[in-house]
Amino acid sequence: MHPPELRARARRLYLDGATVAEVARTVGLSYPTVRHWCKDRPVPKQQGTALRCFRCRDDLHAPTDPAAYAYLLGLYLGDGHLVTKARVPVLRIACSDCWPGLIEACDHAMRAVLAEKVQRVSKPGCVNVQSYGKHWPCLLPQHGPGKKHERPIVLADWQRTIVEARAGDFLRGLFHSDGCRFANRVVVRGKEYVYPRYMFNNESADIMGLCQQALDRLGIAWRMNRRNSLSVARREAVAALDRHVGPKS
Repeated sequence: MHPPELRARARRLYLDGATVAEVARTVGLSYPTVRHWCKDRPVPKQQGTALRCFRCRDDLHAPTDPAAYAYLLGLYLGDGHLVTKARVPVLRIACSDCWPGLIEACDHAMRAVLAEKVQRVSKPGCVNVQSYGKHWPCLLPQHGPGKKHERPIVLADWQRTIVEARAGDFLRGLFHSDGCRFANRVVVRGKEYVYPRYMFNNESADIMGLCQQALDRLGIAWRMNRRNSLSVARREAVAALDRHVGPKS
């Protein structure tokens, strides 16, 4: 039994114009085997996002841009919604129109991960950055009916691997959607002190847990000031998070 990666390579070479004999020599297999793969059992022509879905292509096992995927996943868990009831699923992420840089970053991440086309739909106070694609559900298995905080949100094993490797990009998506960086003012003995602080707010205990785990992985101190609110306030912790997240633009 030959590995699927080798079969996929042979088929790709054949579809790119090589003859069966040339493919056989390149991959080091017999002519009959390659002919069977490429002619007797040709690959069905893939359409649209199927060409880019690393969960469905047998020659891809991870996103071509893991940083973009981790960032997009964070955005989706915050302000995203995947509609699967339509004929073609659509991923929508609501971005405040106060932050044009965020809209651009979301658009870029969608294109880097899967999208062939991205639309921007203006709504009161925000812009829905959206993309239609049959394979969005493959890449965002957390989709489902109802609000995210009313159902379990658990990462698949392959998602966990990406998030662990790209914890900073994942946190950037979370904080860009449901978080903020602001100047905190406190008065001590009549003297005012101003220092930067991060806050992350989310009603889902599961999503909050994913944020906590990513912060722990990067060694960034945090604390819960409310059930649904996480704070990063220590000077060294804010400086560390600045390197991965930074203020919205």
